[in-house]
Amino acid sequence: MDEQNNDQLKTKTDKSCKVHRTTDMDKNKPAYCVTDVPPWYLCIFLAVQHYLTAFSGIISIPLILSEGLCLQHDSLTQSLLINNIFFVSGICTVMQVIFGVRLPILQGGTFALVTPAMAVLSTPQWKCPAWTQNATLVNTSSPVFIEEWQTRMRVLQGSIMVASVLQILVGFSGFIGFLMRFIGPLTIAPTVSLLGLSLYTSAGDKAGSHWGISAMTTALIILFSQYLRLNPLPVPAYSKTKKLHTSKFYVFQIMPILLGLAISWLVCHLLTVFDVLPSDPAHYGYLARTDVKGDVVSEASWFRLPYPGQWGTPTVNLAAVVGLLAGIICSMAESVGDYHACARLAGAPPPPKHAISRGIGIEGIGCLLAGAFGTGNGTTSFSENVAALGITKVGSRAVILLSGLFMILLGMLGKIGAIFTTIPTPVTGGMFLIMFGVIAAAGISNLQFTDMNSSRNIFVFGFSVFSALAIPDWITRNPEFLETGVKEVDQVLRVLLTTHMFVGGSLGFFLDNTIPGKLTQRTPLPGTGADHVANVGLAIQLPLNLHVSMAQAPISLTS
Repeated sequence: MDEQNNDQLKTKTDKSCKVHRTTDMDKNKPAYCVTDVPPWYLCIFLAVQHYLTAFSGIISIPLILSEGLCLQHDSLTQSLLINNIFFVSGICTVMQVIFGVRLPILQGGTFALVTPAMAVLSTPQWKCPAWTQNATLVNTSSPVFIEEWQTRMRVLQGSIMVASVLQILVGFSGFIGFLMRFIGPLTIAPTVSLLGLSLYTSAGDKAGSHWGISAMTTALIILFSQYLRLNPLPVPAYSKTKKLHTSKFYVFQIMPILLGLAISWLVCHLLTVFDVLPSDPAHYGYLARTDVKGDVVSEASWFRLPYPGQWGTPTVNLAAVVGLLAGIICSMAESVGDYHACARLAGAPPPPKHAISRGIGIEGIGCLLAGAFGTGNGTTSFSENVAALGITKVGSRAVILLSGLFMILLGMLGKIGAIFTTIPTPVTGGMFLIMFGVIAAAGISNLQFTDMNSSRNIFVFGFSVFSALAIPDWITRNPEFLETGVKEVDQVLRVLLTTHMFVGGSLGFFLDNTIPGKLTQRTPLPGTGADHVANVGLAIQLPLNLHVSMAQAPISLTS
C-alpha cells in the first residue's frame, strides 16, 4: 500500500508540496502535504497509526493521576478517566485542525500538568487517607469512597479551568510572541528534564512490583526502538505497476512501545493462566497477574458519552491554580516548537505569528474543556505524532482530523478504556522507566542550542536542576517550616516549592535573564522562539521513536 501510494504521487509531490528546505533535503519532501487528501484506505490506516502512536502517552496520565486521586483500587473509574481523556483529546484535535494552527498536529494530555497536579494532591489537605490504600477496605460503590476521589477531581477540574484562561488570553492576544523572547534553552532544559526526574518514584514503585516483568518490558521496548528500528517486515501489497508483491513495513520503528507492552501483557496472561505468579495479594509479584483488576471489562458499559461536570460542580483552589499555571506556561513553550517542527515535516511554510497565537488559544480552550469534562489534565500538541510525520511522509491534516474523530469514537466505548486498565502494574512500570528517562534526557538535549563551554551557562543549568531536587525534598520532609499563619499562603508556597519543574524553571528563567552574558552565551529565542524549542515537544511527552531527532532527516516507511 505504501509503495502504491508513492508510485502514484511522486509527480504530484514535486508540484504541490512547497517544502521550505535546501536542495540536498528535497528527498525528504512529504508524499502528501497539508491540504492534500490521501485515498480513503490510506487515511484510515494512518489515522489508526497516529492513534496508536499517542496511545502510551495518553493512557499513562490517568494511571499516574489515579494514585493521587485515591483510585489505585478502582479500576472501573480509571477506565472512565481513560475514556474521558481520549474523548477530549479527539475533540481538541478536530478543533486545532479546523480552527487552530491548521496543521496536521494531534492533541493529547500533557505531562506538564501532571507534576503540579500530583504536588497539589500530596499536600496534607488532599493526601489520600490510609484506608484508601488498602484494597480490602475499599468499597468502590460506597458514597464515602466516591466522595473522597470526586472531591479531589473537582478541585483539579476547577483549577485547570481557571489556569487555562491564561493560555486563552496569551494565545488570542498575541502575547505569546513577546513571552517567548525571554524563555531560552536554559529555562526549557531544567524545566523539561525535571518533569522526568520528578516522576522516578512512580516509575520505581510500579516497576518494583515485579522487576522481572518490568525489565522484560523495558528490554523489549529498547530492542524494538533502538536495535530493530531499521529492520522492516515484508507485508503483502498491491499496485497497478507491480501487481501483488511484498512491501517493507517498519513496524518496529512505528510502534515499539505498543509492541513491547503487548508482548509483556501476553506473557503476564500466560503466567496467570498457568498459575506461575502468586495468587496471594500479600506476596511479591501478585500485581503482575492479569486478573488483579477483577471483572472490570465485563462491568464496563459498551457505550458511554462523557459530559462536562460528570463528577460534580468543579471547585477552585488557589494553590492548585498557581501550580498549574507553571505547567500551562511550559506547555505553551512546547507547542510553539511543535508547530514549527510540524510545518517543516508536513511541507508547509513556517506558521505565521497569528496562526501560532490562534493555535495556543485553541489549546487553552482545549484545557478548559479537559477540565470541564474531568480528565484531571489538560491538552497540548502531541510531539510523538509530529515525529511520525517525518516517518510516514504524509503531512495531510485530513489524516489527523480522522484520527481525532477516531479518538472521539473510542472515548465513547467504555470497554476499550477498561481493557487498558488491565495492563499489569510492572508492565506499566517498565514503560515508565523508558518514558520518564527519555523525558529527562530530551529536556537536557535543549542545551545543544546554547554554549555549554560557558561557565555562566554551566552554573545556571547546574544550580537550577540541583536546587529543584534539593528544595522540594527538604520541604516535603519539613512541612512545618512553611507556616505563615495564613492557610491559603501556606498552600500556595507548599505546592510551588514542592513542584520540581517550577523551582528549576523559575531559577533558570531568572538567572538566564539577569546574569550578564554575550549573545552566544544566552542564545535568546528569535522571533516567537520556535526555532530553539522545536525539540521541547520530544521532551514533555514520550517520543514515538526513541531515536528520532527533529533536526535529523526523517526516515521513510519504504525503501
